[in-house]
Amino acid sequence: MCGIVGYVGKRNSQNILIDGLKKLEYRGYDSAGVAVYTKDGLQIKKSKGRLANLESKLDEAPLEGNIGIGHTRWATHGKPSDVNSHPHTDNSSKFSVVHNGIIENYMQLKEELTAKGHVFVSETDTEVISHLIASLYEGDIVKAVQKAVTRMRGAFALGVLTEYEPEKLVAVRLSSPLIIGVGEGENFIGSDIPAILEYTRNVYILNDGEMALLTKDDVTLMTLEGNFISRELFHVDWDIVTAEKAGFDHFMLKEIYEQPKAYRDTMGARIDAAASKVVLPEIGMTPEQIRSIRQVHIVACGTAYHAGLVGKSVIEHLARIPVETDVASEYRYRSPIITPETLVIVVSQSGETADTLAALREAKRCGARVVAITNVVGSSVAREADDVIVTWAGPEIAVASTKAYTSQLIGFYLFGLYLAQTLGTAEATYIEEVLRGLQELPEKVERILEQSEAIKEVAEQISTHHSLFFIGRGLDYAVALEGSLKLKEISYIHSEAYAAGELKHGTLALIEEGIPVIALATQDALFEKTVSNIKEVKARGAQVFGIHMEGDTELAKAVDEVFAIPQTHPLLAPALTVVPLQLLSYYASLALGHDVDKPRNLAKSVTVE
Repeated sequence: MCGIVGYVGKRNSQNILIDGLKKLEYRGYDSAGVAVYTKDGLQIKKSKGRLANLESKLDEAPLEGNIGIGHTRWATHGKPSDVNSHPHTDNSSKFSVVHNGIIENYMQLKEELTAKGHVFVSETDTEVISHLIASLYEGDIVKAVQKAVTRMRGAFALGVLTEYEPEKLVAVRLSSPLIIGVGEGENFIGSDIPAILEYTRNVYILNDGEMALLTKDDVTLMTLEGNFISRELFHVDWDIVTAEKAGFDHFMLKEIYEQPKAYRDTMGARIDAAASKVVLPEIGMTPEQIRSIRQVHIVACGTAYHAGLVGKSVIEHLARIPVETDVASEYRYRSPIITPETLVIVVSQSGETADTLAALREAKRCGARVVAITNVVGSSVAREADDVIVTWAGPEIAVASTKAYTSQLIGFYLFGLYLAQTLGTAEATYIEEVLRGLQELPEKVERILEQSEAIKEVAEQISTHHSLFFIGRGLDYAVALEGSLKLKEISYIHSEAYAAGELKHGTLALIEEGIPVIALATQDALFEKTVSNIKEVKARGAQVFGIHMEGDTELAKAVDEVFAIPQTHPLLAPALTVVPLQLLSYYASLALGHDVDKPRNLAKSVTVE
């Protein structure tokens, strides 16, 4: 999973490529590189590590030219190194390729090419592509790329240059995201819109199995078979400022503070307050189709999976339909029972998560209807699902997801209420109560954010520990899983989340004197049992930080410190409870001196399996 960018036009391509890579560095930052056609032919500069390392090389020896491709890498094949960095070339250095994705049959292709005299210098699957294209080239770079693609299995987005046709840039998409930016006398490619937004707002979003030939004056879209495609330009109307830090020290903190706006935007016109109902015109199911649903499968990865665990409880509680929640990377391989009466909900911030996309396709193959919850209009998941609930969180740059996760929760609340309205499984007065609570959430998140200093103090305390635990029951357990993940991914502190009632079945053995435990106790129906579990860990020496709702006076008697979230409907508590946990993770990482926005070994959008 990587970021690619390309430019052809009248300007110095090096500067545009670097600007684009800075916008894409969230997709991977193990290494970076550029290839530019110069007066001396195709020249490449690349470097292990952050983009700044590449910039230093280019400052010393700039590349002057009007066409080029660039890449920022998250390693899949071959360790991070200068040699394994993209772009890759063939032995003649006349062909250069940048690649996002995986070539599954690269070893077979490598053996064939080696037998023909090709010499490989890297450990990557991508280098095979440049050699393969070179071996098939007969004077037409487009045809050579098309022939090469027929030999390759896997997922890929490609940017291709050849010294033999220096005015042309070829782009290919198959199961990895790629967009084309259209300017005046210049054109662009990028893995994501922010890469080119500074230069143009007019884009083509390539679909799977499509490619493009770019020159400075023209963009030609076609299928991989060479059939020409006519398509309207998509105009991007969101502001580039949304991709900047706006005065915050880190993108993650900015995005935590943007959550009230993301809540309001995602609810938007979807709540008819006068009629006390949810309006989802984007859901094309008829009432009869909704009534035919016998089971729901929620499929997602990582943080989105944790949103799905909340979604499971919400839908079962409101719509009274049985729900299974699956990790997308496991879903297809357990032979799930999918029928036309199964509704599959896939959740993906980027809409390009490879495992989630594969699960979507398997569900559709089996005849299920698919609803997508995603933050990216025009993404693969959005285009391939039958119905789409877009979460209007705006661009999320930090690798650790915050506002995208909570916006996904809002999506589940809206959809659960929509199902309940249609099926008549909840009283109108109850739906009205939950809707009122939903609309109050943004202001309540703002109140939590005003108390961030209290969370910072606790975070600085736990940052001195090597291990800690989160516990909770019911919806609190689902949020505990997300809080634990957030802490692990940006502070690198070992953390585990447990269903509080399971402690005595083995994991209580891990509790020792002084170990921190974050205990969530916001669910009235489970409060007394949770307090009992808290007392179990306290009796064994744990230092307990509790999170509860305002008005409760009992939890403070059982823990060392407490933080109160504003009163809300218990079903909606996750949308508030997770906010102090996000802040806890942020401040713990900050106290340890880590790179909050770009944690080690991780990338924002996981576009490989």
